[in-house]
Amino acid sequence: MKKIIFYSYPKCSTCRKASKWLDQNNIKYQFIDIVDKPPLKKFLELALIQFSSDIKKIFNTRGKSFKSKNFDVLGLPKNKIIELLSTDGKLIKRPFLIINENKLILGFNESEYAANFK
Repeated sequence: MKKIIFYSYPKCSTCRKASKWLDQNNIKYQFIDIVDKPPLKKFLELALIQFSSDIKKIFNTRGKSFKSKNFDVLGLPKNKIIELLSTDGKLIKRPFLIINENKLILGFNESEYAANFK
């Protein structure tokens, strides 16, 4: 059985689609509101490793929180990126799904979910 942690924002339509898919496929998960409780630093570090070729993928670049901050993500050191993300869940691409604490899926793509859960 896979352990799934699902960081989500209830007002996010993409997050609602992802949770609906998980529910319809009888996949049990731990829901955590990403705004109230951003991902643990160890999961943010995992994201930086998994998406090292394109760090920007970790950020919710369309959100107000990201747009209001005037910084170059690629120019920041990793510890600064982790600090930013761990203090503002709205900066993070969502949903932020962790499988067995060692694999991460950002956003919702039905075929990617199916490949990891079927």
